[in-house]
Amino acid sequence: MTFDHDVLVVGSGFGGSVSALRLSEKGYRVGVLEAGRRFSPGDLPATSWRLRRYLWMPRLGLRGIQRITLLDDAMILSGCGVGGGSLVYANTLYEPLAPFYADPQWAHIADWRAELAPWYAQARRMLGVNEVAVDTPADAVMRTVAARLGVPDSFHRTPVGVFFGTPGERVADPYFGGAGPERAGCIHCGECMTGCRHGAKNSLDVNYLYLAERRGARVLAETQAVGIRPLPGGGYAVDTERPGAWIRRRRRTITAEQVVLSAAVLGTLRLLLDARAERRLPHLSERLGHVVRTNSEAILGAATPKVTTDFSRGVAITSSIHPDAVTHIEPVRYGRGSNAMGLLATILVGPGRLPRPLRFAIAAATHPRTFLQSLSVRRWSERTVILLVMQSLDNSLRIMLRGNRRGPHLRSTQGHGEPNPTYLPIGHRAARLAAEAIGGVPGGSLNESILDIPITAHILGGCCIGDGPGTGVIDAYQRVFGHPGLHVCDGSAVSANLGVNPSLTITAMTERAMSLWPNRGEADPRPPLGEPYRRIAAVPPRTPAVPAGAPAALRAGSAGAV
Repeated sequence: MTFDHDVLVVGSGFGGSVSALRLSEKGYRVGVLEAGRRFSPGDLPATSWRLRRYLWMPRLGLRGIQRITLLDDAMILSGCGVGGGSLVYANTLYEPLAPFYADPQWAHIADWRAELAPWYAQARRMLGVNEVAVDTPADAVMRTVAARLGVPDSFHRTPVGVFFGTPGERVADPYFGGAGPERAGCIHCGECMTGCRHGAKNSLDVNYLYLAERRGARVLAETQAVGIRPLPGGGYAVDTERPGAWIRRRRRTITAEQVVLSAAVLGTLRLLLDARAERRLPHLSERLGHVVRTNSEAILGAATPKVTTDFSRGVAITSSIHPDAVTHIEPVRYGRGSNAMGLLATILVGPGRLPRPLRFAIAAATHPRTFLQSLSVRRWSERTVILLVMQSLDNSLRIMLRGNRRGPHLRSTQGHGEPNPTYLPIGHRAARLAAEAIGGVPGGSLNESILDIPITAHILGGCCIGDGPGTGVIDAYQRVFGHPGLHVCDGSAVSANLGVNPSLTITAMTERAMSLWPNRGEADPRPPLGEPYRRIAAVPPRTPAVPAGAPAALRAGSAGAV
């Protein structure tokens, strides 16, 4: 049979873009499906109020970069567009906290710290990680909060995927020996999470995906995978359509010898859960959808009634503090004028014996002025310090596919371990301290205060690594148990809470997985699917994409010699 592609990658985020580049280097004909549209810097929204370019709600004609999904137990923020979450993420590229490597889900399979170390280094080089070099007003607040929490020495600046250079000055490709696009020095405008319009953000469309397309990978934008099934004799068929279309859906079936699912957690789980329910992929593990992590996350903050200090200056995240061994807190910002996400903010409501929605109503009634001020989004980005709180605790959700009159949709319930937290005491304390530091009021999110569910931008897991189909969905090479030629390389493969932003880990895990693929036409060094894991050497690609003029470290990494 003749396939449309040797490998079809579903999704163009941190897993999909890495897969596309590394497999193109190894001689495979690669296709990439992306539900979102392709953006140039000038196409990105000037502020978050440009809803058609900012929000992803294609049924309403909104085809932007920010997707918002409400489940039973969490509100999920994720990205959309060619480049995936890198278009809307905060550029923040940390290695995880120690508990990640020791999580019982996967710690017995391999020494993951040793396995991933060289690939974290390679991911940092490819994504152009630099430490933030300047202090911002929000950093001063974080220093104060750290001191009042008794951990002043935990304050440190953030490693970010940003080209700093001379602010606003455009220069030829500084990373890939002339093989990359022109870049511009960061102007510290705070617009990272509405999409960098200035050429400073190291999003995937200017590194991995850019190089993959130069190597021949074909990106099919505005093409959403809606079904997957195996073909007689081997290979897979992926059914696609134009997302959100009411009439002209452009339905099409694309075939490939192998498929890499990188559609982010919700996209990958929807495809696999649907295929299992319809018995198109009947051998999928019963663990599919289990051990879904939210990074034990909460988004809180503090705001002043009027702008006394402009907290929108800087890149999206500039520093971090660690109040304890499992907690990580960062100040987050949107650019001036990007106030739409302030519609999710409200007064802070803590624990108590009464149901949380009732406590919210009481707090709003007893502090009407504060409540009414919390509803205002005027100059919200300038007068607010947003606090992103993450923890590396062992708790999880389970995601399932359930049907109703409107068709199948994703539902969630509490998973193993401790319940997924809806209230983080240390986060609330930090928000109150931040409010004291700026002379403002602490704030939470509407979904926490009214629905008693957290908000997370870092959903992970659901296709976890295991030593067999009884414990996981994929093996340690990220191949799907029971279905040869099917792979998962995105956040759903992350098998433990990180306690930090996940993009670097998804990149490193995918770099490692791709390094173990054979070159096209060569023998596969990995043991057959289902056999016990053993550590093997990386396979150098036949035709590295990074040219000879690039830094030596990048050339070595591209050749698999890290």
